Amino acid sequence: MTNRERSGTVPLSVHAMKESGKVSRGVNKTVIYIVLVFLALLSILPFWTMFVNATRSTPEIQSGLSLLPSTHLLSNWNVLLDKSFDPFRGFLNSLIISGAATLLTVYFSSLTAYGLTVYNWKMRQPFFTFIMCVMMIPAQASAIGFYQFMYKLHWTNSFLPLILPAIAAPAVVFFMRQYLLATLSIEMVEAARIDGSGEFYTFNRIVMPIMIPAVATQAIFAFVANWNNLFMPLILLTQKDKYTLPIMVSLLKGDIYKTEFGSIYLGLALTTLPLFVIYFLLSRYIIAGVALGGVKE
Repeated sequence: MTNRERSGTVPLSVHAMKESGKVSRGVNKTVIYIVLVFLALLSILPFWTMFVNATRSTPEIQSGLSLLPSTHLLSNWNVLLDKSFDPFRGFLNSLIISGAATLLTVYFSSLTAYGLTVYNWKMRQPFFTFIMCVMMIPAQASAIGFYQFMYKLHWTNSFLPLILPAIAAPAVVFFMRQYLLATLSIEMVEAARIDGSGEFYTFNRIVMPIMIPAVATQAIFAFVANWNNLFMPLILLTQKDKYTLPIMVSLLKGDIYKTEFGSIYLGLALTTLPLFVIYFLLSRYIIAGVALGGVKE
C-alpha cells in the first residue's frame, strides 16, 4: 500500500469525482429543461399570435406583432357575421363530417388490422401489400373520377362522400397492425374462442380495450385531418348551408378596398378551438397506454 493510499488521498479523489459528476448532471438537466421550455414556447407562439390577432383591429395587425390582446374582439365578430360567415352552421357541419369519419376510420381500420394479425390465410401478405400500395396514391390523383362517380350517384352536396370513404384508411390500418403485432396475445384470442366467444364479441370486448392507446392516437390524427380538409368539401359542397368551417374561412375575403384581417384571424381561431379540445380529451389515453402497456395480468 502506498503512502498516498494510507493518507486517504484516493478516497477523497473518488468523492470529489462523484461530486463533480453530480454537478455536471445537474447542469445537463438544467440545459435540457431550458431547451425544452424554449421549444415549447416556440410551438405555442403561432397559436398565441393567432388568438391575440383575433382581438386586434386591422391597423393594429398591420402595425406589427403583439403578444397582448386588444379590445376589438366584438367588432371583429360583427364583421365576421356580416361576411355571411355562420360559425354555428359551419361548426355543426364540420363536427358531423369529422366525427362520423373518425369513428369509421378507427373502427374499421382496427377491424382490418385484427383480421391481418389474427387470421392466417393464404392471401394475407399480398392483401397487406396491396393496402400499402394504395397508401402511395395521392387523393388529388383520383379527385376527378371520384367527383364524376358521386355526381352520377347524385351525392353532391351531401356529407356521405366525405364520410363513407373514411372506412378505407391504409395508413391507419398499417399503424393498427403494427400495434397489434406488438401487444396482442394470440393465445388470449384462442382462449376466448374456446370459451365460446364470437369473433365480433372477442374483437369488441377484448381486443378493442387493448387498442385504446392506438385508437386514441389515430382518432386525433383522423379528426384533425377531416376537420381541416378543404380540397374535397370545396369540390363536392356548393350549397352554403352545407359549408364546413374551413370552406367558410377560405371564403373570408375583403372588399375591393380593404381586407379585415382581424375577422379572418377570428375565423381561424374558431376553426382551431375544437382541435385543442379533442387533443386534450384523448391525449391522456395515449400517456396512460404507454405507461400501462398492452395486456393486463
